[in-house]
Amino acid sequence: MYKGLPCLVEEEGRFFERIHEVIIEEQYTVWVNGRKILNAMTSPTRLEEFVIGYLVTEGIINDCREIDSLQVIDHNIRVLTDRKVHLLGGTKTVLSGCGGDSSYLDPSRLPDIRSDLCIPFDQIHRDVKDVLASPLHILTGGIHVVGLSGENQIFTVAEDIGRHNALDRVVGFAKLNGIDLSQTYVIISGRISSEMARKCLIAGIPMIVSRGATTTLAINLADGKGLTIAGFVRGRKMNVYTHPERIIGPKKE
Repeated sequence: MYKGLPCLVEEEGRFFERIHEVIIEEQYTVWVNGRKILNAMTSPTRLEEFVIGYLVTEGIINDCREIDSLQVIDHNIRVLTDRKVHLLGGTKTVLSGCGGDSSYLDPSRLPDIRSDLCIPFDQIHRDVKDVLASPLHILTGGIHVVGLSGENQIFTVAEDIGRHNALDRVVGFAKLNGIDLSQTYVIISGRISSEMARKCLIAGIPMIVSRGATTTLAINLADGKGLTIAGFVRGRKMNVYTHPERIIGPKKE
């Protein structure tokens, strides 16, 4: 996921030639039933999980069992499905910048969360600490981290230059491994945007937490659809913005 590249390092006014580990960013084109649907700038790992997760969170498929074949050839990823696919607009481009490129944000077109998941607040603190202790981030300073957790376990952790790509990877992992997403929550290293909330709603993930901030649009979207959002999960603190009933802890004071 990275390569060592030469650079000049400045230390207190002096410059030194050094090799620094830099995250690899590559472009992949995704085709569904012969139609180009996506140009993605992403890290070149776990591509099958990325594509399956993307197709799920875009509402193109519901399950990886709907895929007849998936091939990665050079920088082209070709998917065949017998499901009748409705694609809006032309080819999308998902950049490595964390804004992504969402298809729609009309709440009436997004599903409500149906889940009885409840997680103790102290487990959330432990999971956030464990998921975000990424050696790759420490080495390069150039990736986002997303973890998929459930009751008393962390299922998987994905790393990518874009947090939306990493979220797609953990969704793809869940679909490939038969994990019930309604009994999971995601932990992310960056801001909780409306795009991240949208992807969780479509995937049926009932909670998203971050050590970072969130946005008003993400909160409004989550509040009306049953999605729990918690931000600034740092040390022994967190801000719970929507649906706090899923977080087990001391009574409100």
